[in-house]
Amino acid sequence: MPCASLSLVSSRLFPVAGSNYRFVFLFTSSFSGTKRFDSEKAGDREVQRTMLELLNQLDGFQPNHDIKVIAATNRVDILDPALLRSGRLDRKIEFPAPNEEARSRIMQIHSRKMNVSEDVNFEELARCTDDFNGAQCKAVCVEAGMIALRRNAAQVVHEDYMDAILEVQAKKKTNLNYYA
Repeated sequence: MPCASLSLVSSRLFPVAGSNYRFVFLFTSSFSGTKRFDSEKAGDREVQRTMLELLNQLDGFQPNHDIKVIAATNRVDILDPALLRSGRLDRKIEFPAPNEEARSRIMQIHSRKMNVSEDVNFEELARCTDDFNGAQCKAVCVEAGMIALRRNAAQVVHEDYMDAILEVQAKKKTNLNYYA
């Protein structure tokens, strides 16, 4: 959706939601909920108008209306503090990056339909993926499968996963949003 129409969408969305739905889900709220700043650029001004309209709409909900607004972002650090004050988006639920045990389990889950060799040590793989999120752990499994296919192997072996970790790390360094 073009940036120029975001404030219009915001002003029309909430009244419709209020009469027809119980939930409003704002995905990537960091786009329209970024901290306000002075700018002469037209696009920046439209984002600012969108932010003000969003705040206005959030203030319009009454506690007795059974409507919940849920927002999701990967960048809580750039949200405007006005969004997070009481009465607007006043509860924060954080889903932290997976720990070592969770990364091991994520890779096991995404490998369950693959023909995985018994030599694969998911605990060791998890230790090698310390700063990986869930999507990156899945990418390791997909890449390991592709590596095995390229070498015409019947099974995915531990070395395929290790090579896949290096591939995913390289992509992370060149494109920080690749797996976000």
